[in-house]
Amino acid sequence: MRTSTYVKEEKLISDAVNTLLNRFGAVETNRFLALMKSRDIDSVKRHRAWQSKLAKDAFFDAVFK
Repeated sequence: MRTSTYVKEEKLISDAVNTLLNRFGAVETNRFLALMKSRDIDSVKRHRAWQSKLAKDAFFDAVFK
């Protein structure tokens, strides 16, 4: 059985960006990274909208029965 090790986060990000740059070029890499960032923002907005409509006491009562 083979053991695995984790790459440090900085190296992982650097290698991933370099791979994208080598494969797609600077413009397409930038577009891809911008897509990922906008998706995160959308999920935050979606979560905040859900939270604003949430009946907090009823939710906690249901979760912590």
